[in-house]
Amino acid sequence: MERKHKRFGLLEVLFVLTLVACSTVLAVGQESRATYGDLLREANSQTEALKVNEAIYQATGFGNTFMVVTPGGNVIIDTSSVTNAVRHKQLLSKVSDGPIRYIVLTHGHGDHIGGIGQWKQTDTKIVAQRHFIEFRDYQRRLAGYFARSNAGQFGRDIGNVNVLARTPARGIELPLIEPDILFDEEHAFELGGIRFELLHTPGENYEELTVWIPQYKAAFVGDNIYESFPNIYTLRGTKPRWALDYVASLDKVLSLEPEILLPSHGLPTHGKDKVAARLKRYRDAIQYVHDATVAGMNEGKDVFTLMREIKLPADLELGEGYGQVSWSVRGIYEGYVGWFDQNPASMYEQAPTAANEELVKLGGGANAVVDRARAVLKAGQAAMTLRLCDAALAADPNHRAALELQREALTQLQSRARNIIEHGWLASSLQRVEKRLQAIRD
Repeated sequence: MERKHKRFGLLEVLFVLTLVACSTVLAVGQESRATYGDLLREANSQTEALKVNEAIYQATGFGNTFMVVTPGGNVIIDTSSVTNAVRHKQLLSKVSDGPIRYIVLTHGHGDHIGGIGQWKQTDTKIVAQRHFIEFRDYQRRLAGYFARSNAGQFGRDIGNVNVLARTPARGIELPLIEPDILFDEEHAFELGGIRFELLHTPGENYEELTVWIPQYKAAFVGDNIYESFPNIYTLRGTKPRWALDYVASLDKVLSLEPEILLPSHGLPTHGKDKVAARLKRYRDAIQYVHDATVAGMNEGKDVFTLMREIKLPADLELGEGYGQVSWSVRGIYEGYVGWFDQNPASMYEQAPTAANEELVKLGGGANAVVDRARAVLKAGQAAMTLRLCDAALAADPNHRAALELQREALTQLQSRARNIIEHGWLASSLQRVEKRLQAIRD
């Protein structure tokens, strides 16, 4: 029975907003090795679906949509975002307008589920890994938190979230996603003589799955590989993404000996040797960062020291246009042992910044701290400048010079940012600083 459509909840609104915003922010990261800006431009100019082989076709976007054509009907693997879905449907329907028998979701992120409403037919079965439901409910449970963090991550002013959340009045709708088939570790089905094998391969998400088509030696791996070091931790907030899950999942795909690798972001890789080399390099980079973090923990090093020290060797360098090694180091560290850093001060309810106001007084007041912050910025330490400005503003929230210097430091950091998530948070912070300065001027 066809499922009824429901209007966007707050979570779904932010899915749309973040993906729209992402198109702007991604272009900034085009100078990094993760050429997402180029990918988006190519996708927006795509006039026909990419033919991968005689049965597999790809519509390209920030999230790809795949169609597998069989004599018994078609299978859609991932459905991209709301903003790409209509165009993807048009491109792939030109290839085949046969019935859609299955929609397989590699995981529940918005840039993979946003187009379900375009593809779902009366008899279509939606297939997902069993943790899909828990992940969906987890995001709904924390909808208010994710509304703010998603807005910040993709360059939106967090202060305007309540205004943006009124988007449902515009009539945008998405289906409530209730998979027809949920599986644990493995599931298989046949359609038109083609066998589809689904494997639980946790990585970027704990319900991540891989679609394996033995006849074509093709592996659809979702977000477990893309053209950047992965987001083992993402700044918008996430449950732990276990590095060793990534490694085990990539090993599982390697054991299949695929000849076509189809990630949900970017273009396919063809050829058994090339696919194996790409998978092994990605796996080994994750393993390296994990092992270096664990070794440092056992040596008694704190998380910030390890964030500064751990770098990938040249032969494992993947670029950091989306994920970033230092964030992943902290994600691994705190994923293992949690938030307590063995400092007794951390046991109590005072925030780490609680002493800022008192220290500013000892330092001669907010003006003196801002003067020092200005010298620090001139010396090229923009991140330290932000810390000093935060301290000055703790003592005097309306200190105009502190806000102006904070804006200058954020702008410098933004000009150097080649990671789209870093760029997004800096853009969001700049908007908040500008609002505070405007309020002072008014």
